[in-house]
Amino acid sequence: MKFTLSWLKEHLETDASLEEILEKLTDIGLEVDGVDDREAFKTFKIAKVLTAVQHPDADKLRVLSVDAGDGKPLQIVCGAPNARAGMIGVLGCPGDYVPGLDMTLSVGKIRGVESFGMMCSERELELSDEHNGIIDLPANAPVGMSFATYMGIDDPVIEIGLTPNRADCTGVHGIARDLAAAGLGRLKGDVIAPVKGAGATPVKIILDQDADKPFCNGFSLRLVKGVKNGPSPQWMQQRLKAIGLRPINALVDITNYVTFDYGRPLHVFDAAKVKGNLTVRSAREGETILALDQREYKLSAHHYVIADENGVESIAGIMGGEHSGCDENTTDVLIESALWDARMIARTGRELGIITDARYRFERGVDPQMMEPGAELATRLVLDLCGGEPAEVTTVGYMPYKPRIIEFPVTEIKRLTGIDVASQQAADILTRLGFTVEGAGRDVLQVKVPSWRGDVEGKADLVEEVMRIYGINRIEPQPLPHMGSVNSKILTTLQIRSRLAKRILATRGMMEAVTYSFISEAQAKAFGGGKPELKLANPIAADMSDMRPSLLPGLLSAAKRNADRGFADLALFEVSGTYEGDKPQEQRRVAGGIRRGTAGVEGAGRFWSGNAEAVDVFDAKADALAVLEACGAPVDRIQIEAGGPSWYHPGRSGTLKLGPKVVLGHFGEFHPDVLDLMDISGALCGFEVFIDAIPEPKQKSSCTKPALVLSQFQAVKRDFAFVVDLSVEAAAIVRAVNAAEKKLISGVQVFDIFTGASVGEGKKSVAVEVVLQPLDRTLTEEDLETAAKRIIESVAKQTGGVLRG
Repeated sequence: MKFTLSWLKEHLETDASLEEILEKLTDIGLEVDGVDDREAFKTFKIAKVLTAVQHPDADKLRVLSVDAGDGKPLQIVCGAPNARAGMIGVLGCPGDYVPGLDMTLSVGKIRGVESFGMMCSERELELSDEHNGIIDLPANAPVGMSFATYMGIDDPVIEIGLTPNRADCTGVHGIARDLAAAGLGRLKGDVIAPVKGAGATPVKIILDQDADKPFCNGFSLRLVKGVKNGPSPQWMQQRLKAIGLRPINALVDITNYVTFDYGRPLHVFDAAKVKGNLTVRSAREGETILALDQREYKLSAHHYVIADENGVESIAGIMGGEHSGCDENTTDVLIESALWDARMIARTGRELGIITDARYRFERGVDPQMMEPGAELATRLVLDLCGGEPAEVTTVGYMPYKPRIIEFPVTEIKRLTGIDVASQQAADILTRLGFTVEGAGRDVLQVKVPSWRGDVEGKADLVEEVMRIYGINRIEPQPLPHMGSVNSKILTTLQIRSRLAKRILATRGMMEAVTYSFISEAQAKAFGGGKPELKLANPIAADMSDMRPSLLPGLLSAAKRNADRGFADLALFEVSGTYEGDKPQEQRRVAGGIRRGTAGVEGAGRFWSGNAEAVDVFDAKADALAVLEACGAPVDRIQIEAGGPSWYHPGRSGTLKLGPKVVLGHFGEFHPDVLDLMDISGALCGFEVFIDAIPEPKQKSSCTKPALVLSQFQAVKRDFAFVVDLSVEAAAIVRAVNAAEKKLISGVQVFDIFTGASVGEGKKSVAVEVVLQPLDRTLTEEDLETAAKRIIESVAKQTGGVLRG
């Protein structure tokens, strides 16, 4: 939000300096982002051209003798066609910075003739786009005076950064009100006198909307006949230019001025171009409008417009149409001041990609009680600047504002801020801010919220209002109490596991990614989502319409963007939330990752000793198990079932389970259809581990680690080859071997799988290495035979396998 110092002082009677105002703005929460003190303009002076003679070596140049008021004429070489003896213009001397040229002047020679400065045009001083000649001032302009002072463009421009809740400060009047409440002056008259009209406005307003869900909460319209449109006065143009707006004509400039003056957006229609009555309605599918920015917008049924018998004349609350805009031929004007639904404005503006000052204010919430006064203020300015005869204001659909009443215990200030503020002092601060307070001096105040503070909803908001005026800088820093020692962990189990998951994946060569929680509807459905309750009401983009049911779509999209830029071999992970429903318990904490190309744990790329292999399902499996182990899951009891969700390849995926019901995650290579949907190619595998599904660790009676027990006896290794059906998983054989001698067997490793005619059709041979580790004595041949027998029996019982002969 930008405004000039003189503009602020139109609403605030104060003797405070610019520095004091800037400091107080930041103190009360209206942080100053920048100040342009207009120093660049203060060095330019009004000067008179004494003589103008032809340049000896250039047809289009003249050599001027210029008096800057000090009696010492300067020689200036000038190429402007309007340069002549006797004219009064603007002189820039050596050392002056010219903003329009982005250069600092110096003494130089032009075609052999020395020039000690330059006569400036409006574009060179960034006053307008005019560059056909140098500035030609009236004959009575005081020579030697600062041009900035003469034109009133030495007015400092202040820019503040507004938080989205401070809609009341999108107008200069609201900023002045806050400064006055902070003791920096007195707020000037707040009453906008109505303008008496002659007769009714002939154009009727029809609100075509659902009464239960209105998008227009009020509409005021007034006809002013016989106006004379032209340039707005210099003071208005200067203020609009100072804040970055281009003056157009008086009628349009008035609406822009009121928008920034009181935070009340308006629109003006050329009444001669409006046919019939105005209807506020939803747009029809496929309707178009050529807007004032010269762009054509295609509308849909959930966009809202103001239309007449010709069709759409304005995009409601955002931008008017070119057809009914006001120009120099306008003689009758319709002034519109309406109250639009903030969510509707935000959605329409976002979908159409239109950013305007009106949208900025409406989507934050304008003062509902300023609707009719806004039309009255605009009418007064139109009459003063353009003349004309006004009709009466017509208003439809407006419901009077009912103030919210908050019961405010003054003790809340102490509880939330640690500062004691007396009840009477708190009441005085709130009153100065425009709140109506009853019960001043008592412990509990009854506070009525003014119409311009729609963001104040509860007691905490009132505490904030009191404290920002009382002075947040008056809160004295307090040391934290000494706790002696910390007896319990600070982080939750889920937080600890999230950190552990990130660390283990990073150590496995994966890079962390942070992706959006929103994905497209097609991607959501492909990964098990797409529920209606997970659709966003106001998506920021068409491809971000649904809450993600999985981390994988975002990671795959990130991998595609990297591959498109030449980084094909990469491994990404993310530890974040996914959404299975709209309830808190339906949000999951997930660690997910993908590998692409040759980005395995050992490294990626081509090597002289052998190229890295493409990633596959086993890389994803290893990543998933590493996460589970790091998070403290009982990996020795985890079951791995073939197959996974539909977005994985059915024959190259698996599910990690703990018992029959607890699913800890999935892993695998991706289904070709999913890769086609996301327009991704190449070797790709991925996994997801549900961190919140891992059982809580059992409480230990002591934090002391148990003693390390190492066996002093030699371990023995034995190899077994079992012939089983092709459908039998190797993991089932490993589980069966482990179950045979739980105390004696310390490790089982599959080292060979063989298929062929020698083992029979539909069969395979799985060879495992078994490590037998005695703890109390050296094993005898009889012990080894007994263990081998139990292993063979256990495998036969659980898998049907027989020892290969």
